[in-house]
This record gives sequence, C-alpha cells and structure tokens, in this order.
Amino acid sequence: MNRAKVDILGYGVDTFCFNEAVDYIYQTHGQVVTINPEMIEYGNKNSEFKNLINNAELVVPDGIGVKVGLKILGTSVERIPGIDLGKAILKRAQYLKKTVALVGAQQDVIENAVVNLKFEMADLNIVYYRDGYFTDENEVKQELLSKSPDVVLVALGSPKQEFFINSIKKQLPESVFIGLGGSFDVWAGKVKRAPKIFRNLGLEWLYRIVTEPERIKRVFPTLPLFIIKVIKERLLKK
Repeated sequence: MNRAKVDILGYGVDTFCFNEAVDYIYQTHGQVVTINPEMIEYGNKNSEFKNLINNAELVVPDGIGVKVGLKILGTSVERIPGIDLGKAILKRAQYLKKTVALVGAQQDVIENAVVNLKFEMADLNIVYYRDGYFTDENEVKQELLSKSPDVVLVALGSPKQEFFINSIKKQLPESVFIGLGGSFDVWAGKVKRAPKIFRNLGLEWLYRIVTEPERIKRVFPTLPLFIIKVIKERLLKK
C-alpha cells in the first residue's frame, strides 16, 4: 500500500480513508500524527516540530479545519478523528494479539481508561501503562523499551506527545506510536464526548467549546486565520 499525500501550507497529509489508515499503520509501523490547525500553527513557529510532522510515517486529518482546508485546495479527504483511530488500532491489536502500552493523563484517568478498555476488549494485552505526570522521561522510555510493546498510545498533549514519540520510535522500530491528546479522559469516562450528530457534522469542536468555554482560546483565532491562509494559498496557485 503506497502513500498518497497532499500539501496544505507546507505540511503533507495522507489521503487514506479510515480503514486504509489502520491497515497502513500495521503495515509500516512508526509514528502516526493526527494533525489539526493548532499543530500547523505551532509548527510554523517551531521548525523542529514541522519537520517531525513531515517525517512521520502517517499524518491523518484529525481537525475539521484540515479537512475543510484541503477541500478549498481541491482535495476531498475523510476526516479521521484520533480518538476513533486509536480505538480501531486497539481493536486490531486485540485481534492480532499485539501488546499495548499507554502513557499519559492523570493517574486515576489512565487507570480507569485501562479498566474500561479491558471491559470492552477482554483480550486486549496491555503490558504497560503510566500517567503523564512523570519528571524523568528517560525512566519512562527505559520502561517502554523493557516491555517492547507493539502499540504505544501517548496522551501528553501536543506538541509534547509528538516530541516524546519521535525521541523513542527509532529504538522500537517495529512499534506503532500515536499521540491521542485527551482521548484517555473520554475512555476513562471523565469527559463526555460530543453527541454523534455533532461528530457527523464536524462540529465536535463547537460542542467542546460550549461545554468547556476555556477551550475557545485554542480555536479562535487559530481556526479562522488558518482558513484565511488556505484561501490565500489557493488564490496564489491560480
């Protein structure tokens, strides 16, 4: 299976549909980035982060802004929410009898997430989990290396989770890594996910703002400015 990427503001985004992305992940291994406008904005200020994204083994359009932006540029792609992709990766891991590690979130959150995931997928082999409030990153890396998990889900928030993954992936070349932000909070039952109608309409971000008003600073003005930049790029290409 070959990659087909499209460019948006200097970032390459894969055009796989959801199931193709899951297949590709297990075919190639490495780092999966679930890209959104906030990450692109940060990458524009941090060249190391931008290079990290463009050198990842898979970059999927998580944020609705990326999907809309690519549509403006003439390419229709399927939005692939990281939380759904993470769950699909775990279900495939259970089926293939792969080992799994989880790193991130608060201690009670990750413990409840593990319990709930095991309830949903009884044969899921979680060999390691650790909360995200550690002070010795090398210690966590050594613990991961000792377990050598096939799948590593990291929820440290962006860009910390992407940098963490990038720093260890070469030492575990047969492993799949993906940064999942606040997914553990949802799996633990601490945070309620947006109703399906919001998700289907690509308005999960709106639901999160309504229920968590403090998040508005993350969306505005980043999202509208991102779309304006994309429109300018489209006009320049004409």
